[in-house]
Amino acid sequence: MVRKVFKKTSKSSKLDALIEKYHIPKEFLSINRKTVSKAVAIGAFVAVIPMPMQMLLIVFLLPIFRFNAPIGLFMVWLSNPLTMPFMYYIEYITGNLLLMRNSSLDVEMSIEWFQQNMGNIIIPLYVGTFFYAILLSTFLYFLINYLWVKSVHKEKKQKRSHKKKE
Repeated sequence: MVRKVFKKTSKSSKLDALIEKYHIPKEFLSINRKTVSKAVAIGAFVAVIPMPMQMLLIVFLLPIFRFNAPIGLFMVWLSNPLTMPFMYYIEYITGNLLLMRNSSLDVEMSIEWFQQNMGNIIIPLYVGTFFYAILLSTFLYFLINYLWVKSVHKEKKQKRSHKKKE
């Protein structure tokens, strides 16, 4: 279903004119299984990393991995001001578990507290971050591939059944 929406918008003459005018590589806006699944995976990977300007990192990764830019940029918004505290806390706890550390910090929501405890937080946070980034991006990559292939097979099956009825 989503594939059909992408198909319709990708055939737009306005989109083709934009691509030609600004010399944008077609992969950055093309809608196919590979570019979409890479965009979702890379966007999700970057989304869980606690860093500023995640969207800028997506733009820098575009020429290297050649994926759909709008979808990659959209996926970065998984981490937003509402989800960040929850995500980073879970990543910190997971990092402590993976490092077999005790996480007995009394958290205060102040800049001073974070400045004083940054050394205790940063290693477990990034260990947990990369654990979830790899897990989530790998899962989403294979899920999108599976759903895309399943959608194509379903569409072909429906076309065959319509031809038999005629």
